[in-house]
Amino acid sequence: MDEAIIEALAAGRSEAAFEAVVAGYRRRVFGLAFSILRDRGVAEDVAQDVFVKLWKALGSYDGRAKLSTWIYAITRNAAISSQRKQRRSASLSEPAVQAEAEAASATEDAIGADDSLLWRAVAALPDMQRQAVTLYYQDERPVEEVAAMLGVPVNTVKTHLHRARARLASQLGAGGENAA
Repeated sequence: MDEAIIEALAAGRSEAAFEAVVAGYRRRVFGLAFSILRDRGVAEDVAQDVFVKLWKALGSYDGRAKLSTWIYAITRNAAISSQRKQRRSASLSEPAVQAEAEAASATEDAIGADDSLLWRAVAALPDMQRQAVTLYYQDERPVEEVAAMLGVPVNTVKTHLHRARARLASQLGAGGENAA
């Protein structure tokens, strides 16, 4: 897929390249934004903003990094910026925040109990561990690519994954029968 997008860009077909980016990365961009923000509405807004940024910057893609890494870096930066803005303005007493919490609870009820328990435990991980777990296990990215996307060394990603697995194992049952 990435090769076709890069070929379309080289041929001057930026609209076709952008359509392929949207089709190929829509779920991944949203998933990464959601893993950072943990708010569906805000993650959707960030994903939309990311695609606007990609539309404007697609012509400047220089190929130094893999296309997916470049897109994920833009997504991660946009999500973190949004998260900073949210922290300054969100209050637990706001009706919108309470409604989001109730909606999240209803969503958990619809998901299987085991999956819900696991993803609640993943959501409780520190930010970098949660992002590493999401990219590595859910998006099935190699450690090297996760490192590039997060902007950290490979060994740091391995450390985050190790600590996350240990934390999840202790939260989900130290006996090993439920360990991640």
